[in-house]
Amino acid sequence: MAQKIGRTVAESEPYWPEASKPPKGAPNILVILFDDVGFSDFGCYGSPIRTPNIDRLAAEGLRYAGFHTTAMCSTTRAALLTGRNHHSVGMGCLANFDCGFPGYRGKLAREAATLPEMLRPHGYRNYMLGKWHVTRLTETGPTGPFDGWPLGRGFDRYYGFMDAETDQYAPELVRDNTPIAPPGTYETGYHLTADLTDEAIRYIADHTADAPDKPWLCWFAPGACHAPHQAPADLIKSYDAVFERGWDVEREERLARQKAMGLVPPDTKLPPRNDGVRPWDSYPEDERRLMTRLQSAFAAMLEHTDQHIGRLVSFLEGAGLRDDTLIVVMSDNGASQEGGPLGFVNAMGPFNFRGEPMAEKIARIDDIGGPDTHSNFPQGWAMASNTPLRRYKQNTHGGGIRDPLVISWPKGVAARGEIRPHFAHASDLVPTLLDLVGISPPAEVQGVEQMPLEGESFAASLHDAAAPPRKAPQYFEMFGHRGLWRDGWKAVAFHPPGSPFDNDVWELFHLDADFSESDDLAAAEPERLKALVEEWWRQAQAHNVLPLDDRFAPRFVENATRFHGARRRFVLHKGMGHLPTDVAPDVRARSYRIEADVALTPGCEGVLLAHGDATSGYALYVKDGRLHHTLNIGGEKVTVSSDPLPPTATRLGVASVRSDEGPRTFTLLVDGEPAGEVTAAIGFVTFVSWSGLDVGVGRGSPVADYPAPFAFTGELKKVTVTLDTDQALDGDAVAEAEMARQ
Repeated sequence: MAQKIGRTVAESEPYWPEASKPPKGAPNILVILFDDVGFSDFGCYGSPIRTPNIDRLAAEGLRYAGFHTTAMCSTTRAALLTGRNHHSVGMGCLANFDCGFPGYRGKLAREAATLPEMLRPHGYRNYMLGKWHVTRLTETGPTGPFDGWPLGRGFDRYYGFMDAETDQYAPELVRDNTPIAPPGTYETGYHLTADLTDEAIRYIADHTADAPDKPWLCWFAPGACHAPHQAPADLIKSYDAVFERGWDVEREERLARQKAMGLVPPDTKLPPRNDGVRPWDSYPEDERRLMTRLQSAFAAMLEHTDQHIGRLVSFLEGAGLRDDTLIVVMSDNGASQEGGPLGFVNAMGPFNFRGEPMAEKIARIDDIGGPDTHSNFPQGWAMASNTPLRRYKQNTHGGGIRDPLVISWPKGVAARGEIRPHFAHASDLVPTLLDLVGISPPAEVQGVEQMPLEGESFAASLHDAAAPPRKAPQYFEMFGHRGLWRDGWKAVAFHPPGSPFDNDVWELFHLDADFSESDDLAAAEPERLKALVEEWWRQAQAHNVLPLDDRFAPRFVENATRFHGARRRFVLHKGMGHLPTDVAPDVRARSYRIEADVALTPGCEGVLLAHGDATSGYALYVKDGRLHHTLNIGGEKVTVSSDPLPPTATRLGVASVRSDEGPRTFTLLVDGEPAGEVTAAIGFVTFVSWSGLDVGVGRGSPVADYPAPFAFTGELKKVTVTLDTDQALDGDAVAEAEMARQ
């Protein structure tokens, strides 16, 4: 009925537009997206790590043996959210930089609607928890812009972190569009995974109370198992006996389990160790004990997350929602190689040229997984995580791009405990989910014409083990590493950074007969290889992959320089929100001055400015009536303190002067006059911290020796940071540090 408006209500006819309705039988959707978990890390994929809740979902549904991702986190998340290839939507590499080329903007294109944007017109409510990392990090500050944040891309509620990683005990949290402090600390038993689970349950409970007839999407992306690997200490130690025999034995046992499960063919070979990985038995006993504990922290973090997945699924069961909920569990790429050959207890020091000698690592073995560590396991354990595949995250060989995928929908998928060998790609998830919901992708979203979906639905294989394989070829590219899958064959090239692309050696594998990419057929089938390589170039041209770019250093250094531009002065006020590292004043490898305008009150104390956390950073603060500045490089602290402050002091600061020779001076300032000085052998040469900056308060993970949050109790009027123009960054070192963050 058309609306009619007369002169009075008696002469008028009201009209209410019909509310959007989901297709009949449309399921709730729960996507659980792990970070840096390898192909074999779930128990149901061959691991001894205890994941009973994920294993139960696999027993109640399906496991895919041929699921592929993009080799990195931002890129896979872009493909999973949009149903297109990552270069096509502007996320060809990481959200950390904008290279100025269409495929490398570090932000999702508006022409590529996300899954929640596609579901919203059909009655869905959309909730997200955890890691985002698909908008430029320089746009994650308190002023946004927010069009690339979760709420700007179709989610109705968000609770999580915007960067590649965060401290699990003191995370950099955002609720909707607002940075907030965590609701607890390590001392109170806080852990981010438990917090995210609580919030997920709350969102779904709220939804069920308010809109029980509408379906929902819950995108649950915990920090696990990205570094830092942090979990309860007793859980960590429980895995020492599991892994003490080392990665060589572990790989063999995982492959044997995979064969027994039918996950891989019985003739699957175990490839040789990856380049640079030594035999386990070649290490001394105390080093093996340390490296076992580093792996135990990874395993405990995974089990801890599985426990909370169990809690979330139990809630769905108790609420009567489980049968109508499609659950997808996966990882965004293979296990991480960023721990290097020996792993780290606190990676923050080495990436600022402060070494972490083996003796120091061993002395801190019982700290691993705790609040003042940033641990990552050695490459040998990452190799075991990716069993039986070659190489790691970042690479386009199987270890970087072949991942676990578990799907369970009791009401909609009859399969129980079955395995599908079908090739599927991250970009195929959205078309598959749209198929299962029963809707088509929109031609236009908010007035923007949409690019077509590039993924291919694999919904048929959920119901039929004999469903036909994927028709379209699928390319891969990351940092110059390249690959192409077509009709069960794969061409792949490992690219040594800095070398000519024309020198790359292409390998050829028949994946349908060689699961682990062990038998290179390039010499035997040159024409097939040539055709696949030519197809790679066609795909690269079509999907904005070009120009190929393997330059790590310029991407990170130029991005920071371009963002800050000529700005050298920052005025910060108490009460402002937390500033992420990428938008905070850049004090790396340069001289600078920090001054706080204050009015002291009797006995006042607290943080004036702090950037970082217990693993690395700096802080200017008042304690015991004196002004202090602490430089924290990987847990090694250099502090300078003043004499007792005069009650009339109004400006408290510190000046840092860099030197080409290495050591730098830190001079305390009280009303502009020197009040104490120290020379530090090292400073922030590549980064300050992966945790951001706070004014008038410290983080729950304190930079210096003060009780967090240690809010300043005097009057703090403003803090001014003035940067010199003498910055001299080592681009290669910056790139190495930044890559470890991803």
